[in-house]
Amino acid sequence: MKKKSLAYYLINGITLYRVVAAPFLLGLLLSGPPVWFKWMVALSFFTDMIDGVLARFFRVNSTLGARLDSIGDDLTVLITTAGLLMIKPELLTEQWMWLLPLVILFLIQTAYALYRYKRISSFHTRLAKLAAFAQGLFLLTFWFFDTIHYPLFYTAVIITMLELAEEIVLVAWFKEWTTDVKGLYWAWKKRP
Repeated sequence: MKKKSLAYYLINGITLYRVVAAPFLLGLLLSGPPVWFKWMVALSFFTDMIDGVLARFFRVNSTLGARLDSIGDDLTVLITTAGLLMIKPELLTEQWMWLLPLVILFLIQTAYALYRYKRISSFHTRLAKLAAFAQGLFLLTFWFFDTIHYPLFYTAVIITMLELAEEIVLVAWFKEWTTDVKGLYWAWKKRP
């Protein structure tokens, strides 16, 4: 059995932060003004950026890290989006034509991965990283400037829809659960 390095524990600890922070984020969101909430959200998005960079730099890849990362990402985006909709419920009614397909694609992708692999997917494609960046930028802009920047909103939604469609195809493509797939193009190039 290979001995795990300090970098392995440090990087997985950074990733675990987002999972552990989720109930605190929810509590802060429900308890009143979002002063501490927005800073904790910023920290969560920051840890999402650095854990992947550190994992690649130290060549630390693990199934546990991939699962924690996906769960932490989903919880962070879910809670921050729910908070946005609590504060600005009109976004839901004004933008339902954009949000409904997004939710449907997310549910299809998640259900298909659970059916196929018995767990959520953790491909971490380049498009997924771009979608996470766009979502984080849009959500942080809202929480720190208290305004909905619609060009960022539409950009995040479009990139996320493309990413979810790509992941649905990847779930169909890969018979076994896998991580760190660059994207559909690279999977197609490597086919036997």
